[in-house]
Amino acid sequence: MLEKFITFMLIGRDEEKGATATEYALLVGLIALALVLGVGFFGNTLNTWFNNLGTTVSGWI
Repeated sequence: MLEKFITFMLIGRDEEKGATATEYALLVGLIALALVLGVGFFGNTLNTWFNNLGTTVSGWI
């Protein structure tokens, strides 16, 4: 009985750590993909907006 409990605790922890690491890796990958897609989609628009903002602010000085 004690051997089964120890085996369960050791195997369960190792599998859980592996699953958690996999889940975090998937989350990081999805966040990185969202950032790349967001910059690709809004990049030119944001560049234009910031250029216009810089021109407006430099006119104030």
